[in-house]
Amino acid sequence: MEQVLFIVWRESVEAMLVIGILHAWLSQNPVTGGKRWLWGGVLAGLLLAALLALGLFAASELFGSYQDMFQAAMVFTAAALIVHMVLWMREHGRNLKCELEAGLAASSARHNGWGILLLVALAVGREGSETVVFLYGTLSGSETLWPLLLAGTAGFLLALLSFWLLQLGGRYLSWRLFFRVTEVMLLLLAAALFTSGIDKLISLDILPALVDPLWDSSALLDDMSASGGVVSALTGYRAHPALMTLLAYAGYWLAVLALMRWRGRRVVTRLAA
Repeated sequence: MEQVLFIVWRESVEAMLVIGILHAWLSQNPVTGGKRWLWGGVLAGLLLAALLALGLFAASELFGSYQDMFQAAMVFTAAALIVHMVLWMREHGRNLKCELEAGLAASSARHNGWGILLLVALAVGREGSETVVFLYGTLSGSETLWPLLLAGTAGFLLALLSFWLLQLGGRYLSWRLFFRVTEVMLLLLAAALFTSGIDKLISLDILPALVDPLWDSSALLDDMSASGGVVSALTGYRAHPALMTLLAYAGYWLAVLALMRWRGRRVVTRLAA
């Protein structure tokens, strides 16, 4: 539930940012029917995300006896997408406004309302599709529906409040602080998803546990308790980790740090050119 609330909150704020940038540009640069095309694009983007959700659930049913393998693959996909999103935002976040406005300017110059709709649909659809994949990888069919709906609703309402605070111009919450804090939280969440995927492969006898358990830290924090469960869901903590799980967790962070350094050097090289 905690993962659902966080994912819906973070992705909803980012989607609101995109819509807000586009809406502000259209308000300052009137285009015939521009805002109708904008909201049409929002609806089209949400429809794309809904179709992806239906497709994922249908594909899960088609896999039948291989459903556990499909769910494990989706968990790893969700973790990889989260890491990619963090790296992409670190590289493109500061230019996001300019890129979106340039796309709108090009479409309006050609008097192309469909171009505006397509730009918005792709931008919103990207956020919605990421949310669908993240949520599917998080849930794995283990939760009942109503608590998840409540968590999603709470995440969306929290996103509305956060976006309002962010729009106040940094008086209470700045965009820089928001992205820095949620960046760390997203990488921890991806680590939690990656860890659950490794645990799934161990339970399916695809990976060896090596040593299980390696230690028992339940006296300090039991991952089956309420507080421990929250920590486990958001960071990948295990009170009784297998050696393979620990090695995979360490490998995840080494890979993330290496990717961040590589992307950072690429950005510096591009700016210097």
